[in-house]
Amino acid sequence: MPNQPDILEKLVSLCKRRGFIFQSSEIYGGAGSVWDYGPLGVELKKNLKDRWWHAMVRARDDIEGLDAAILMHPRVWEASGHVAGFTDPLVDCRNCKKRFRADDPKIKGVPGTPEAQCPACGMKGTLSEPRMFNLMFKTFIGPVEDSASVAYLRPETAQGIYVNFLNVQQSTRQKVPFGIAQIGKAFRNEITPGNFIFRTREFEQMEMQFFVEPGTDMHWFEYWKEQRMNWHKALGLDPARLLFHQHTPEELAHYARAAFDIQFDFGGTLDFQEIEGVHNRGDFDLSRHQEYSGKKLEYFDQPNNRRYVPFVVETSVGADRTTLAVLVNAYREETVEGESEGRTVLGLHPALAPIKAGIFPLVKKDGMPEFAEKLANELRPQFPVFYDESAAIGRRYRRQDEVGTPYCITIDGQTIADGTVTLRDRDTLQQERIAAGRVGEVIRARLAT
Repeated sequence: MPNQPDILEKLVSLCKRRGFIFQSSEIYGGAGSVWDYGPLGVELKKNLKDRWWHAMVRARDDIEGLDAAILMHPRVWEASGHVAGFTDPLVDCRNCKKRFRADDPKIKGVPGTPEAQCPACGMKGTLSEPRMFNLMFKTFIGPVEDSASVAYLRPETAQGIYVNFLNVQQSTRQKVPFGIAQIGKAFRNEITPGNFIFRTREFEQMEMQFFVEPGTDMHWFEYWKEQRMNWHKALGLDPARLLFHQHTPEELAHYARAAFDIQFDFGGTLDFQEIEGVHNRGDFDLSRHQEYSGKKLEYFDQPNNRRYVPFVVETSVGADRTTLAVLVNAYREETVEGESEGRTVLGLHPALAPIKAGIFPLVKKDGMPEFAEKLANELRPQFPVFYDESAAIGRRYRRQDEVGTPYCITIDGQTIADGTVTLRDRDTLQQERIAAGRVGEVIRARLAT
């Protein structure tokens, strides 16, 4: 499969210039691998999360929503294995003070030996022996910083679902099989974050844990694999850039019965990378929390008069990674026939686009700005619009193309005469005249497809 071109540098520039994503604390030199979503970025990401929530919760009767707290009892992370096992091997260079994962392929030789060479400064014999580094951010609850007040910023959202399994099941009277979904922040003290918003220390997950009867787990595992791949394709991601990666025995977590990643081709050196994981976790999670808490986490099957600990099929999507995939997939540069200057386009799915329509008076006279502003005010409660009366009309079109706006509406002399406007399509560049009073109806219908 051919590798896609590397457009990440161009995309980073566009995202800052047009208000999608900024480096956090930039005026102070920035915070490493932490990013802020600007006015357009927050709309894009919210649209993505809303689409996931609709597909997983609103459109189904077998999945319930949850918003669990970021801070949890520290025993949660002991039960889950994160305190003891959520570690990476770390080495330091005594010469340049850089830090690397011990399994970094750029390290030549075995760290801690005289032959090992630092991938940053090139010095030999300067790499320390590997030491284990826990990826969780530690904090303290209360005024005293001692071992009794230790807490962690959650490294994943799934555990909040597991510990609330019975609370949700009993309050909603759901019957197995059913799922619990949530969207929320997670935090990992990554050693080697990077590649823009692909790997960051603060990130957002969209996770769903589906509780099933033991013995039916592989059926549901295959079901959710198909459902989740179809969801990504429905975002407009190119099917040729999507694939399943099956975890090898070496990659498989010790508790996992099966695991597949949905990978997207980001292009360049990043290539195919995970944007979602689908995992058959067996009964590991509920059994561990049952053991550590001393509370039964069993489901009572009334028709068959038996109790059991459900198995779990997990779908876990990175909201930031998927946002990046959407941006990478949408970015294109193209020439326009009859014009010397090309255009940069974000071909976003209309439902994800931060702005749905740009509204332009052709010139700033003859009642056109007043008509355009009135139309913008009428449309704004229906969907996000952007009013722009500065620069030539072609330049205004280009500005909206670059941020992914699917439609542009131009008010001209004919509008004043007969009440029609020009509706321009971002992708086809076709223009059509429609009655101003029908603009909202027409765009809403197209957004729904």
